[in-house]
Amino acid sequence: MDNNDWLKQLLLVGIGTTSLVAERLKEVSEQWVKEGKINPDQAQDFVDDLMTQIKTGQGNFESNMERQLRNMLQDLGVPRQSEMDELRGRIDRLERQVRDLENKLWR
Repeated sequence: MDNNDWLKQLLLVGIGTTSLVAERLKEVSEQWVKEGKINPDQAQDFVDDLMTQIKTGQGNFESNMERQLRNMLQDLGVPRQSEMDELRGRIDRLERQVRDLENKLWR
C-alpha cells in the first residue's frame, strides 16, 4: 500500500471521529437543554466552542501524524520519493555511460 494511502486512511479516521464527537456533543447539549441545565443559546455556543477547539487540535494532530509517519518510514529504511527520483536519474546516467562505452568498443 502506498504511503499516501496510509496517511489518507488515518486522516479519514480522524475526520470520522470528529463527526462522531460533534454528533455526541450535540446530543449531550440538547439533553442539557431539556433538563434545564443550560439554555439553547448556551448549548449552541458550547458545541461551537468545543468543535473549534477540536478542529484546531485536529490540524495539529494531522501535522504530528505526518511527521511521525515520515520518521517511522525513515527509521524503517523506506526511501523518500526525492531519493528514489535521484537514484533513477543516476541509473539512467550510468546506463547511458555503459551504452557509450559499448559503442566505443564496437567501432
